[in-house]
Amino acid sequence: MKSLSLPPRIERLVTGLPFKQKILIYIGILAALVAVFVVILIGPQFRKIGKLRGELEDAQATLSRVKHKAANLAQFKAELEVTKVQFQRALLLLPDKKEIPSLLTNISSLGNEAGLEFILFKPKEEVPKDFYAEIPVEIIVEGPYHNVAVFFDKVSKLPRIVNISNVSMTDPKKAHGTMMVKTSCLATTYRFVEGEPGEDKQKNN
Repeated sequence: MKSLSLPPRIERLVTGLPFKQKILIYIGILAALVAVFVVILIGPQFRKIGKLRGELEDAQATLSRVKHKAANLAQFKAELEVTKVQFQRALLLLPDKKEIPSLLTNISSLGNEAGLEFILFKPKEEVPKDFYAEIPVEIIVEGPYHNVAVFFDKVSKLPRIVNISNVSMTDPKKAHGTMMVKTSCLATTYRFVEGEPGEDKQKNN
């Protein structure tokens, strides 16, 4: 094993010193060498480790946020699907434009089935709303009061929404042993209008 040797100049300076002082000098030089080794070689490694630790913590925080968002996204998608189903069910109550004529014919047929005579059946101009349009129909029928009640009941049971309002009964008269009345009302149905063909083009023009 080689002994620790000093540079010639330092060796001449310490030659005459006591043994203990020489040992202290050797220990000091060794400590300085170790410190230089730590600063030059180990120090950068510690800095790299610190940097990697910081990057790892950032990555873990990002992963946690992504997992949280992913969980919320799954919940949002599930809620969206439920909303879509509910919306589709609601649309079943609103006829589209092609179904309106047949719906109006159906309403007229229900009046005839109830034994009423139609004096007026007049669809009016549509009234646009947010995502639907109101379609009011002026109706005047003549017949027994009970038959009018049956007609209104049949209309209320239609799969589509039809509201009866502004009901007025006038001109009561007796015919064939039955009290006849003239009944006027406003039957209002609705149709879905959002997303109709050409709607986007009209908005852009």
